[in-house]
Amino acid sequence: MIIIQVAGGLGNQLQQYALYRKYVRMGKEARLDLSWFDEAKASDGKSKATNRNLELAYFDRLVYETCTREEKERLTGSDGLSGKLRRKLLPSTVHWFHESKMYHPEILSFEDMYLSGYFACEKYYSDILYDLREKIQFPSSDNPLNIELAREMRECASVSVHVRRGDYLNEENRAMFGNICTDAYYRKAMEFIKAEVPDAHFYLFSDDVSYVKQKYQGEEFTVVDINHGKDSFYDMWLMSNCKHNICANSTFSFWGARLNGNERKIMIRPTIHKNSQIFQKDEMEDLWQGWRFVSPEGQLQ
Repeated sequence: MIIIQVAGGLGNQLQQYALYRKYVRMGKEARLDLSWFDEAKASDGKSKATNRNLELAYFDRLVYETCTREEKERLTGSDGLSGKLRRKLLPSTVHWFHESKMYHPEILSFEDMYLSGYFACEKYYSDILYDLREKIQFPSSDNPLNIELAREMRECASVSVHVRRGDYLNEENRAMFGNICTDAYYRKAMEFIKAEVPDAHFYLFSDDVSYVKQKYQGEEFTVVDINHGKDSFYDMWLMSNCKHNICANSTFSFWGARLNGNERKIMIRPTIHKNSQIFQKDEMEDLWQGWRFVSPEGQLQ
């Protein structure tokens, strides 16, 4: 049995679900482990420890099987002292894989393993994206502005642009994720798309709406400020309704682009996701087929 831990925000949850679907399509017995979200809940329903919700539950047609505690403990050991001793003294009896790099091709050959990681690399499930677009169905929005904006996006040369700031501006995250999607990055990405799509209209999505409203003014820009709180995941749906996508170093906008069914779409992402990474063009073109890459310095790679 393959068990995949579900953890993190919506983009990461979708990546873990996508890997689960890959195993299912391969005919393997697979389960999701949702226990990461089961820690003491605050009054708003979020875990005090993770500050995240299980957003997979928001989707209409997302079918999956979850593991039991016994199935998990068979592979990883228990959370108590006996499990800790087993992992330390009898490591050969523990079947627990921890992601440590961008792509681990060996995991697709596993038969009996518990997997922890985010699995952002598109090569894991690029061949089943058509299946994932069918399975990942957003519920109908109660906000008519979403319906109207999605219709508008489908009828024009729409381009989603994700500008993530928020938590990326604090000291710890800035060192890891900051100064990657720079002004030069967005300028080059937009220039590239306008060269291919002269009548492009850019729809800006951000967790810092006041910033993008000040930064991007003019008739070619629309700042999307419709969805808040639990409804924020509809921004991903709106991104997927655009013809083309410019992503931040964020799995949220990666999935906006992946769920975009336009066969002629242009998808742009930064060359690196974290500052610790080194961009290797041949490797990235293999792992992220169909994407275009722009560096923080504004160079198209």
